[in-house]
Amino acid sequence: MAKAHVLVLPFPSQGHVTPLMELSHRLVDHGFEVTFINTEVDHALVVAAMRASGGEAALGGGIHLVSIPDGLADDEDRKDLKKLIDAYPRHMPGHLERLIADLEAAGRPRAKWLVGDLGMGWSFEVAKKLGIRAVSFWPAATATLAIILKIPELIEDGLINDKGWAERDETFQLAQGMPAFPTSQMPWMDGMGTPVGQTAMFDLISQFKKLSSLAEVVVCNSFDEAEAGAFNLFPDFLPVGPLFADREFRKPVGSFLPEDGRYVKWLDAQPNGSVVYVAFGSMAIFDPRQFEELAEGLELTGRPFLWVVRPDFTPGLSKEWLHEFNQRVAGKGMIVSWCSQQQVLAHRAVACFVSHCGWNSTMEGVRNGVPFLCWPYFCEQFLNRSYITNVWRTGLAVSRNADGIVTKEELRSKVEQVVGDAEIRERARLFKDAARRCVSEGGSSYENFKKLVSLLNE
Repeated sequence: MAKAHVLVLPFPSQGHVTPLMELSHRLVDHGFEVTFINTEVDHALVVAAMRASGGEAALGGGIHLVSIPDGLADDEDRKDLKKLIDAYPRHMPGHLERLIADLEAAGRPRAKWLVGDLGMGWSFEVAKKLGIRAVSFWPAATATLAIILKIPELIEDGLINDKGWAERDETFQLAQGMPAFPTSQMPWMDGMGTPVGQTAMFDLISQFKKLSSLAEVVVCNSFDEAEAGAFNLFPDFLPVGPLFADREFRKPVGSFLPEDGRYVKWLDAQPNGSVVYVAFGSMAIFDPRQFEELAEGLELTGRPFLWVVRPDFTPGLSKEWLHEFNQRVAGKGMIVSWCSQQQVLAHRAVACFVSHCGWNSTMEGVRNGVPFLCWPYFCEQFLNRSYITNVWRTGLAVSRNADGIVTKEELRSKVEQVVGDAEIRERARLFKDAARRCVSEGGSSYENFKKLVSLLNE
């Protein structure tokens, strides 16, 4: 009998591709065939990174990587959120329809289901038109989606206006057990109270309520104990997390950058619970002054550190300064351009995680029982910080000085506090146990995934 064929469509961003690749591996393990649809730009990055890391064989035969154009010219700035959000729903529906027709013409079994990122909710309309059923996938905190779906009520209550700006400066909590945070840090804001991409992001997410109604279920990369308050508000959501591809970290999860494999041996040589792991995801940008403060702060801790510095992380950084720094910390610290974060966080040597608090990083840290030092960059990362520091109490947050800089002394002091706090370590361990129970046989996420499998087999 032919395997059931599922189309998977992420929003074109590393933090969206990774969890959907992890979900795709799980679906393949349960007998499905997956066609994973990236934009042409992201597809080229994923394939090149896999080749460089030797990950093509590990992809296996169950996931087929394909691509469609994103509607932007080759030389257009894909960091301009306004342009992206405008181009996707205008150009991509036609390309998706053509791809589906081409797959069928090439003899692939007809897909009965599309698992689509809610950020690409326009694809649910395409699916409906073609008689394909849709599952909505939400890759961020469920609390973030809960707030987005309550936007009409927030406007009605006078908390925000219809452009997404805060009308009142106050601390806001949607429900018991959910994070409380200032109205200037709503999930569509830059952390300073300004909506991201002018109003582009707010306009996009304001459509989520209507678009998610076209899908039969909303699947989340989360788990019951982590977000009980949000799941009480939306009991029909299906948490299946924390997601991971495989326990051996061999299966590729759609990285846009090739992994620098040197870190594995280096970590193996470090004592248990000694290493400060530092990573700010795929989008954060630091200016040279902040980069130097962070670097010197890591040096001041006197601890071994593993720091992920993407090639585009700090435009304008002095190469001479970086060379000198690397020489000073040689043997003590390691800088890599990208790594398997799940593998690092699972390593016995890691003591704490200095993180931007993207949701994938948050779930990966929680799943591995690693205490956090939170350094959010924008959008929903401030809400995730509130989960970590106030709700779960599995970490602390950095504070900025009057110039908006996190100083080297602040970093050193907070790292010592996090690493030295037995209560934080114990709570991180309890959440690790809770996360593992959820994804183990009989756990809530395990049972929810079985429900998803049954649905996709209909």
